[in-house]
Parts: sequence; structure tokens; C-alpha cells
Amino acid sequence: MNIRSLTRGDGVVIGAAVLLFIASFLDFYSCDGEFCNSGAVPNTWESELFPVLPSIYLAGLIAAGLIVAARFQPAARKLAGLGLEQWGMALSAFAAWTALWTILGGPDVDSVGPGIGQILGLLAALALAAGAVLSTRIPALQAPLMGAPGQQAPSPYGAGPNPGYGYPGQQGGPSPYGAQQGQPGGQQPQPYGGQQQVQQPGPAAGPAGDFAPFWFAVPVARPLYAEDGSPTPIAELAPGTWYLAVEQRGPALVAQTQDGRRGVLQDTSGIQRG
Repeated sequence: MNIRSLTRGDGVVIGAAVLLFIASFLDFYSCDGEFCNSGAVPNTWESELFPVLPSIYLAGLIAAGLIVAARFQPAARKLAGLGLEQWGMALSAFAAWTALWTILGGPDVDSVGPGIGQILGLLAALALAAGAVLSTRIPALQAPLMGAPGQQAPSPYGAGPNPGYGYPGQQGGPSPYGAQQGQPGGQQPQPYGGQQQVQQPGPAAGPAGDFAPFWFAVPVARPLYAEDGSPTPIAELAPGTWYLAVEQRGPALVAQTQDGRRGVLQDTSGIQRG
């Protein structure tokens, strides 16, 4: 499980689910006068309020769990013809709809009104449904929940800072395309201030033992092609999701998706390293 696959929209869903869980233990009704002297005000976990618990609170918690679990599952995995995220969106909408009609159609007693648990549960259910639906439509909610670490952070396999595509060399070591550090195209100044001498670029990739796998994310959706050179994409890399680069082939990367599929990412411009 890679928690960097979570988006800001998932953060809204998780926060709303926590709020919904807390609201389930609070008083569902508020009352005053002689009506309250008969006993304590129940919360949603007591049988007097069935089926409020499964229809609002448990439905919302299950919806949040399905939405978050969808981030760690292959996109093609479905349950009864629908993806986990689609099931989560449907359950969250159901929970919000039920919470709204429950608070509008409460008991017709002057001394009884919505309690803190009912009001907080409605707000949490509405936030959960909004986060589930809008996270697929608003770009700001599709951004990664946790940003990538800085360039000096260690790679997932314990290698040191990597200045290029997984090359674990020193700061002054060769770049992945044979150019010197800070001098694109393999150009570097002469020691005594003469004209620059253009060197022949080195090989596009070093020996296989010099490559260290690393996590990366793409800025926009990009196709992943088969390793045999087939022109038909085998998958699409989505922004906000972290993938593992396992090999470098010239300017391209061999990436591995979360479901274990491997393919070639030909366009590596603007990728964000983890």
C-alpha cells in the first residue's frame, strides 16, 4: 500500500468519516421539559433509533472505506459490475440523503429537536458525499494528499540522493544522459576561459547495476506501452498516483503499476520523483 496514492479529495472523505463516527456516539435528539425525565437521550448505537445507525452512519463509514480502498486496487477490479469508488459514491449519497430526510422529518413534539449527534452527522454525511463526487471533477482535489519528499530524501531502496533517473551517484557524478552536471548537452567550459568544447554525449544509460528504482508521479495522464514495442497502450498512468520506475531505457522508463503490470513510459517530461 502506497499512501501517496491518496488525493486531497480522499483526505476530505477520511475527515468526514472520522467526524461521522464521532457523531454516532453523541445524543441524537435534544429535549427539555418533562419528556426528558423518562431517561437518557439515546445515541445511534441504541436500538430505539434503528435503522438510523446502518442507514446513515455505517453506510457513510463503509462508503469512505470503499473509496480509500479503491486507490490501492487495480482500476479494472469491479464488484457486481461497478468499481469500488462507484459503490462508495453511491453509498455516500444514500447516507447524505437519509440524514437530510431524518432531520427534516423528526418527531412532531415541541420539546424534542435534533441533537448534536444528528446535526453533526448530517454535516459529515454531506461533506462525505461532496468529497466523493467532486474529487473526480475538481483538479484541486485530485492533487496528491502528501507531497513528494525533497531531492535529498533517500530512495525507497535505501540508495542515496539521485540526481537523475535513479542514478545513485554523487553530486558531481555523470548525469543520466552523459552530460556533465549543470551543463546540458554535454558542454562544459575550458579550464582557462577558452571557448566551450562540445563533448560527444555518453551512452543514454549506465550499466544496469547503477540504476536504483524510484517512485514517480506524472503531471498529466500518460499512456504506458508494452515492453515489446507494441503501439497499443496497456495502461494509463494517472496524476496523483505514484508508480515505481524499475528500469531506464534511454529517455524512457520502464514503470510498474500497482497491479504489477510493467510497461514503457515514453514521455518522462515533468515527472515528479518520490
